Amino acid sequence: MTISAPQTFEPDGRSIPFVDEGEGHLLVLLPGQGLSIASLGTLAHVLEEEGFRILRIGVRAQSPDTAPVTLHDLGRDVVDVLDHLGIGQAWIGGHGFGSTLARVIARDHADRVEGLVLLGVEGSEPVSADASAALDSAFAAETAAEAGDAIRVLAGEAVDAGFAWNVFSRLRDDDARALQAAARAATPVEDWEPLAERIPVNIIQGTHDRIDLPETAEKLRATAPTRASLASIEGGGYLAVITHPGEIGAEIEDYLGWD
Repeated sequence: MTISAPQTFEPDGRSIPFVDEGEGHLLVLLPGQGLSIASLGTLAHVLEEEGFRILRIGVRAQSPDTAPVTLHDLGRDVVDVLDHLGIGQAWIGGHGFGSTLARVIARDHADRVEGLVLLGVEGSEPVSADASAALDSAFAAETAAEAGDAIRVLAGEAVDAGFAWNVFSRLRDDDARALQAAARAATPVEDWEPLAERIPVNIIQGTHDRIDLPETAEKLRATAPTRASLASIEGGGYLAVITHPGEIGAEIEDYLGWD
């Protein structure tokens, strides 16, 4: 296994973080809303041990006086990193917001996408008031006590809340969260919610995810039943990429079947 240090690609003044590590078949991973690419680190290492090359690409840094961006712009950032590294086609995977961005890339740049791996599926319906409040509390909290029950909403009841908080609190990125929310708000739902045609899709969904609901994943799978699969991570919540990386890695490996 080869491990590369985090790098930054800066085309046209954009500052896009990425980590390229491992050897073998390539899978791109995109982080969830408000989370750094380090949130995908353990999952990446699990897959690297199984012979994958994992390219984690984060969200561009953006100054407040820069013009707003859309999901199409952030998708272009990902493709620009692929160009920078000399990569033609790739499987694109993402967590939550990252899976939304992966869907946009598949629609805008179908020739660059071999398939999608969606780790939780965002829908067009608003997150419930309780779940939204938990997200806000978890991102604003400075201590585990301040986070309170919010971290259980994100991680699932079966996960040790102290462990989840200790990891989550180090992975938050408030600037990315704001940029991602603005980009999604600036992009019509019909530009990102439907799956691109013909491209295979592997959906991996936590059974206790209260942010990206299991029923949303099932509805998306049902729109393309001949080419979309759905696997469940028992007990996994919104933060399953952090709390259940082994189970997710096994599902990805089984689905792709790369030997």
